Amino acid sequence: MPPFCPHNEDVTAMPEDHGAQDWRSQLRAMYDQALHRFEEGDRGPERVIGREALAFLDSIGTSAQELYDFVEDWVEDGEPSFDTVAAITEVRRAYFLTAQEGKPSDKAIPSATLPSGYAALGGYRWLPRIIAKARAKLRGELSPDIMFGCGADRPFLRSVNMEPAEFLNVVWNAGTDDRLILDAVQKKALMSSTSPSPSGREPAPDSIRGPE
Repeated sequence: MPPFCPHNEDVTAMPEDHGAQDWRSQLRAMYDQALHRFEEGDRGPERVIGREALAFLDSIGTSAQELYDFVEDWVEDGEPSFDTVAAITEVRRAYFLTAQEGKPSDKAIPSATLPSGYAALGGYRWLPRIIAKARAKLRGELSPDIMFGCGADRPFLRSVNMEPAEFLNVVWNAGTDDRLILDAVQKKALMSSTSPSPSGREPAPDSIRGPE
């Protein structure tokens, strides 16, 4: 299902001159090459992703650091899959081309300004932090040391029965209203018969490895 803009406007209605037909295949080729380089022992976004990729990544509103983080986590943790990466990128790309009209933000949100991993909303610990990360991801404002969809985000999202791209869409459509996000999370969590109680749904922040 394609992502939706606020007010449920289908992003597939965007003009085709943004490379809507082939950006995903280009991302796949770039991802596969980066994965090969990483498995061969290269490290760091510049070596693994390559400078030649920067213009394309800029055109879809993402960065070498973000793609590198996904590749690294796949090799080390077995997730997220490329399909998940592409779905996240699709939402960010749609936001970049519509809400931002293809103009990147000049801001970067430092980790220290995000809510604590222990902060809770509606009884869901980690939710305030991942909301802030999702908003920064949508705007392209994540600092290099923060990753949306990291090793703490993923178990939290699984516990509430949501995919990362789905959560990004919820945050986009909610605007600044955290209550709408909480409502969506509660509804999805209720759909999972194996969902645990809200508190303690994700790993303790001090046990998290890597960017968050």
